[in-house]
Amino acid sequence: MENTNIKKTNRFMEGFRFLIYGLEVFGVIGFELLWGFVVEPRIYQREVNDFNTWQMIAHWVVTCTAWGLGALLVVKECKKKSGLDIIGNLKNVSFFNKENPVRAWQWILIVIGTVICLVSTWIDWNGSKVLAEFHSRGALLFVFQYIYYLFEVMLVLLIIIFGQMAFEKWFNNNRIPFGGILVALTWGLGHWLSKGSLGAGLYTAFGGFVFGSAYLLTNRNVKLSYILLCIMFIL
Repeated sequence: MENTNIKKTNRFMEGFRFLIYGLEVFGVIGFELLWGFVVEPRIYQREVNDFNTWQMIAHWVVTCTAWGLGALLVVKECKKKSGLDIIGNLKNVSFFNKENPVRAWQWILIVIGTVICLVSTWIDWNGSKVLAEFHSRGALLFVFQYIYYLFEVMLVLLIIIFGQMAFEKWFNNNRIPFGGILVALTWGLGHWLSKGSLGAGLYTAFGGFVFGSAYLLTNRNVKLSYILLCIMFIL
């Protein structure tokens, strides 16, 4: 009985550690709120929605730099304390892993989830999000904004990975998209606060759950999941 209790305690602590990594990544995302809504308005004497072209570019460059460094620190901390080497594992994983292939039924569900995301985005934007942002932003801002999106997707995927591992440690169940649930709760909350809209938060939360499901359906293939999340979120 004592050994069983020790195992349960160890499993709980391992899961808690991964949950903290996921929350740390969410904290990294939250840097933009501090930078864009507190620091920059004092520097530029205007709100983020009123930034000129170069102020907006500077906002994205600083945000992406902070996001990239923050993510790297969390990943390195994870490798040091848990042994999970996310960056190192990427070298050994191809987009289409022959050793653990995605089956036909999984692809069907992935396609359904992708279509749902694309259709909902089309409805939300009254057409193509990409074209709408290109026309409203112009070529220069458009490029920097989509680089910003690539970094954002990377952080979301990290939350999914850490959240999935945390809850699997606790509940010994690898069929539920726990990582997507964590993204829905954190990333969705972040959008609710930043956009000032509960609807935007719920919409983002639903997307996060779909993203987490896609991660499981790809058999936890990080490279393939990243591409799919980019398609679902950016397009």
